[in-house]
Amino acid sequence: MPIGPRHPYGSPPTAATRPGVTTVTDADNGVLRTLFHSDQGGHEQVVLCQDRASGLKAVIALHSTALGPALGGTRFYPYASEEEAVADALNLARGMSYKNAMAGLDHGGGKAVIIGDPEQIKSEELLLAYGRFVASLGGRYVTACDVGTYVADMDVVARECRWTTGRSPENGGAGDSSVLTAFGVFQGMRASAQHMWGDPTLRGRKVGVAGVGKVGHHLVEHLLSDGAEVVVTDVREESVNRILDRHPSVTAVADTDALIRTEGLDIYAPCALGGALNDDSVPVLTAKVVCGAANNQLAHPGVEKDLADRAILYAPDYVVNAGGVIQVADELHGFDFDRCKAKASKIFDTTLAIFARAKQDGIPPAAAADRIAEQRMADAR
Repeated sequence: MPIGPRHPYGSPPTAATRPGVTTVTDADNGVLRTLFHSDQGGHEQVVLCQDRASGLKAVIALHSTALGPALGGTRFYPYASEEEAVADALNLARGMSYKNAMAGLDHGGGKAVIIGDPEQIKSEELLLAYGRFVASLGGRYVTACDVGTYVADMDVVARECRWTTGRSPENGGAGDSSVLTAFGVFQGMRASAQHMWGDPTLRGRKVGVAGVGKVGHHLVEHLLSDGAEVVVTDVREESVNRILDRHPSVTAVADTDALIRTEGLDIYAPCALGGALNDDSVPVLTAKVVCGAANNQLAHPGVEKDLADRAILYAPDYVVNAGGVIQVADELHGFDFDRCKAKASKIFDTTLAIFARAKQDGIPPAAAADRIAEQRMADAR
């Protein structure tokens, strides 16, 4: 297991060779306890970084490089504490290991978080400092967009780091990965309909989408084109209004709590932040299927069994939302949209295979997906 970043030109850069970036060891026992002794642990490497001049505070977590360099996005979010940020990075990195394995990619899992409100502190100087931070890992981590970061941000990061994907076409990239993320979720939803109702169409089904931002609004387009009845909600009023202005047939509800209680709901699609499936939401969920774009939808271990006990079919999030990572991984080899879309369409077959494995082994689909992903990583080792 690697104990530090490898660099293609010898020793990894130090703070002296990477001006403005200071890599530090963690003296916080809470973080170390999380890394080495909790269920969130087991990661190969976690690196903390700060650049005081720009206000950058960031965490990169590398869960596994068994299948290849760790690949995962950069989340820019105003965490309540540094401990919360580290925990999120650890969870998201692990999720990327499983996602990349199930997507058939030759990449391990990693994730970065930048601490702070992007609307308040994001700047060119901060993004350049972050790029130097990623570059200091010498290719062990490949970054991309996530919540709070966009294509234009990756263009800036790439000026300091060649291990950057999700860039604009003008800068040699593939552009917005949310298009294929939504397409992949739609394929997972079609597979869920096939398994649950014997027909891979959403026509006549009522689908509730929580979060109609970067990915959710593309998903709504797919659902409407397939003949679904769509109900939406979002914490941002402007995001909901954009949908309603474009599609008057769509219905909006006040919040997620109202959405999951909607009468006659067939499918619930969480497309915002994680933890949507928890001890409060699962008992009142009216949908028979959960399939959405959000990462880490299961708030804690055991929720997948709670869903199964209520006969609610759960399409594992990291399987169905892999379209975006398929796209950014392809960017490293010369992006071809048709090639990526063809690969993302296989999410339909992968999702059906997971449901079949779950039935065969008598376990929830989330556990079946984990077994398949873990086997691929173990075989690689």
